[in-house]
Amino acid sequence: MAAITIQRASKQYGPQVVLEDVSVELHAGETVGVVGVNGCGKSTLFRLIAGIETPDGGTVTVARDVKVGLLKQEPDLASESTLHDEVGGVFADLLDLERKLHAMSEQMASTPSGPALEALMVDYERINARFIAAGGHTFEARLNEVLGGLGFSPPDYALPTAALSGGQKCRAALAKLLLQDSSYLLLDEPTNHLDLDAVRWLEKYLAGHHGGAAIVSHDRFLLDRTCTRIIEVASRKVTSFPGNYTNYAKTLHVRTLTQERDFEKHAEFIRKERQFIAKHLAGQRTKEAQGRRKRLERRIAAGEFVTEAPSTKRATKLAFTTSADRDGTVFRSDGLAMRYGDNVLFEGLTFQLRAGERLGITGPNGTGKSTLLKILLGEVTPTGGAVECDDKRTIGYYAQEAGHLDPDQTILGEVRSVHPEMSEQDVRSLLGAYLFTGDDAFKRLGSLSGGEQSRVRLAKLILTGPDVLVLDEPTNHLDIPSREALEEALLGFGGAIIVVSHDRYFLDRIIERLLMLRPATHSISLGNYSAYVEQAERERENEASAKTRRRKSGQSFTGRGKAKPQRSPYAGLSLEDLEYRVIESEAALEALNLKFSDPAVCKDPVALAALREAIETRTDELAAMNRAWEQRVDDE
Repeated sequence: MAAITIQRASKQYGPQVVLEDVSVELHAGETVGVVGVNGCGKSTLFRLIAGIETPDGGTVTVARDVKVGLLKQEPDLASESTLHDEVGGVFADLLDLERKLHAMSEQMASTPSGPALEALMVDYERINARFIAAGGHTFEARLNEVLGGLGFSPPDYALPTAALSGGQKCRAALAKLLLQDSSYLLLDEPTNHLDLDAVRWLEKYLAGHHGGAAIVSHDRFLLDRTCTRIIEVASRKVTSFPGNYTNYAKTLHVRTLTQERDFEKHAEFIRKERQFIAKHLAGQRTKEAQGRRKRLERRIAAGEFVTEAPSTKRATKLAFTTSADRDGTVFRSDGLAMRYGDNVLFEGLTFQLRAGERLGITGPNGTGKSTLLKILLGEVTPTGGAVECDDKRTIGYYAQEAGHLDPDQTILGEVRSVHPEMSEQDVRSLLGAYLFTGDDAFKRLGSLSGGEQSRVRLAKLILTGPDVLVLDEPTNHLDIPSREALEEALLGFGGAIIVVSHDRYFLDRIIERLLMLRPATHSISLGNYSAYVEQAERERENEASAKTRRRKSGQSFTGRGKAKPQRSPYAGLSLEDLEYRVIESEAALEALNLKFSDPAVCKDPVALAALREAIETRTDELAAMNRAWEQRVDDE
C-alpha cells in the first residue's frame, strides 16, 4: 500500500495552472528525487502532500500511520529561542518527563518511609520506564550528533535564532525536521547552505531512514546516491522514471531523440496527407480525400502524432573560444600558507597547474578555498610561501560574489558591452544558449533571479575568450539544465581550469585532479571527486582491517580455537568500590556522548566510528559492573 497517493490533482493560482490532473504514488522505504525547472510546481506538489494547501481538483491521501515532515526553503523558527532550545524543542515531551522525574526525586527525598513514599516510588518507576523507552537517555546525544553533522559547533548552541545567518537558519530547520522522527520526509532543496561534509552526512542519514523521502534538489550527486526513482515535474504534469538521476538523464535523452524523430516523421506524413487532400478535394477523388481528411483529423485529435517539437533547452550548448596552447605552467605555488591569527587555513601547499589541465578544489566551509583563488590571482597576499603566474595568459575570473550589475541595464545590453561590435541578432542567438529566449533579452537585470544573474555573468565571461578560467562556485543558483549547459561548455574549453565547487556531479564531469582542503590540512589526488572518495574508502577499510587484525592478535586462545574463559574483572571488588566504578563509568559514558556535538568528529567517518566503538565498549563495561553489583547485593 502506498504511503501517499495523489489522484488527478490540480492546482492553480489565479489564471495560472501549476499542476493539472496529476497522479502519482509515493511508497515507504523509497527515496525519490523530484526534478524540473524553477517554477514548474515542485514546491507546490510538496505543499499539497503536507496538507498546507488543498488541491483545486482531485485528491491527496496520506496513509493513517504515516507522519509527513516538510522542509521548506524558507525556515520558520522562533526568534526568541536559542539554537539549542529551538532544535531541542522537538523533544518537549521528553524534557517534560525529565523535569517531572527531577521533581519526584526531590519529593521522595523529603517524604518519610511509608505508604506515601511507596506510592511515589511506583509512580517514579512508571514514568522513568516511559522516559527510557522514548529515548530519554539518548536524545541529547542525538541532538548533538545531528547539529554537529550539519556543521554546528557547541558555541553555536547558545546563539539566538534571530542572530543566525540565513544559511544557519536553513540548517537549523533541517536539524529540527530530522529529529522529529517523521516517517515520510519532504525535503525541498535540503543541501542549500550545506558544505561537502554536511551533505555526505545527510546522505548517510537518509540511507538509514526507512520511512521514505522525496527530495527536490539540484544536487545530482545526491540524487544519484540516495534515489531509486525520479519524478519529473514539467508542463503541469508529473512523470516517473525508475532509477537514479543518471539513469533518468539517459532515458530522457533517448526519449528526446525519439520525439524529435517522430515529430519529423509525423510532420512529413501530415504534410503529404494535407497536400493530397487539398489536391483532390474538388476533383474526381473527392470522397477519398474527404475520408482521408476525417481519418487524419480523428488521429490528430486522438493524440496519435507528435505535433510539437520537443524542448531544446536541455540540449543547449555554450561555446568558449580560447587561443591558449597546451604547453607551459599557468600557476605554481610553493609552500603556500594562509593564516588569520591562530586560525590556520592551509600551509605547505605546493602544486602547479599546467596549460590545459583542470583542477578542482573542494572541502568544508571555512577552509580557505575562495581565499586560495584570490591568492593565485594576486588579490590577497599569503602569510607564507610563494605563487608564480604566467602573466602572458588572459584569465577569466568568476567570483562567488555577484559583484555590481546595473539593475536598469537589459540582459542584451550587459552582454553586448563585452563586444559592442556584435550585432543584436548575434547577441540574442548567444543568449539562447544561456536559456534566455525571445523577449528575455530585454529583461532588466534588477528583475532577475540569482540564477539568471549567474547566467548573465557566465555569458560575459565566455565572450572575453580567456586562456585560463578561475571559477568560484559557478553552479550556485543554477538549475540542472543550466548546470548541464555550463558543463558541456567547459568540456569543450581548451585552456586550463581551476574551479572551487561543492557540486560533486559537476566535479566528476569536469576535473582531472582534486585538491581537498580541510582545517589545517590538505591532499591532492589524481582523478575526479568519485575517484577521491573511492581512494579514501579503501584507506579507511585498510585501516579498519589492520585494527581488527591487531585486536585479534592480542586475544588469548587455548585448546582447539576456543577462547579461554575470562573471569569478571569486577568479581573481587567490594560493594562500595562497585558503586564508585558504576558512577565513574556513567560519567565517562555521558562525556563520550557529548563528543557527538563536535562537528570535527561527526564529519570524520573514522573518528565517528571510533567514538561509537568507545561508547559500545563503555556500555558493555557498565552492564558488566551492574551485573557484578547486583550479584554482590544478592550475596549479601
